[in-house]
Amino acid sequence: MLISIDKVLDKEEVRRFRALLEAAQWQDGANTAGTLAVSVKRNLQLEDGAEPAAELGDFILRRLSAHGLFVSAALPSKVYPPKFNCYRNGGHYGTHVDSAIMQVPGTSVTVRSDLSATLFLAEPDEYEGGELEIEGPFGIQSVKLAAGNMVLYPSSSLHRVSPVTRGARFAAFFWIQSLVQDEGARTLLFDLDQAIQGLTAAGRHDDPHLLKLTGVYHNLLRRWAVT
Repeated sequence: MLISIDKVLDKEEVRRFRALLEAAQWQDGANTAGTLAVSVKRNLQLEDGAEPAAELGDFILRRLSAHGLFVSAALPSKVYPPKFNCYRNGGHYGTHVDSAIMQVPGTSVTVRSDLSATLFLAEPDEYEGGELEIEGPFGIQSVKLAAGNMVLYPSSSLHRVSPVTRGARFAAFFWIQSLVQDEGARTLLFDLDQAIQGLTAAGRHDDPHLLKLTGVYHNLLRRWAVT
């Protein structure tokens, strides 16, 4: 399941993020690549925990904790703190798959990567290339969103970032451990929750069928969730 979440950040917040990121000290992204990924990773990253990464990452997590669509889609249990990258001058990231288990730097906390997230921090017309290409059961989906918008996709997917041939592509990226590990179960719960929210928004609050659907949702979540 690939889900686009619009306006995680508004335009003013994106401008503030960009001002801080463009003044930051970047390092070679290959420094944090795994054994296989190091040969295909050509980008820049902010050092984990360094400013402004920590400040901006905390802001993103606070925003998402109250974002209904994100919570509905991800059912988050743990979130790996956001990282930040920049692609320019032909920078790219070849086809790879994200690590299954990640340890949060400086802690003993581990996060199982069920979902990956990319929050775009540059407008599509600011750079050429830089599409996030995600392989799935229906082929390759190419994603290049407006600044402030985010995409969620299964961490098990093969994916890549195409070369940036003009301008600079800034983004935040991170991983989510879901309360519901199975992707199929999580997709069913998301679809059911969205239907319930649609009926609720239509003023069907006292409909006994809505109450029954809500009960089904929570009983399925109770069966599938691992805390």
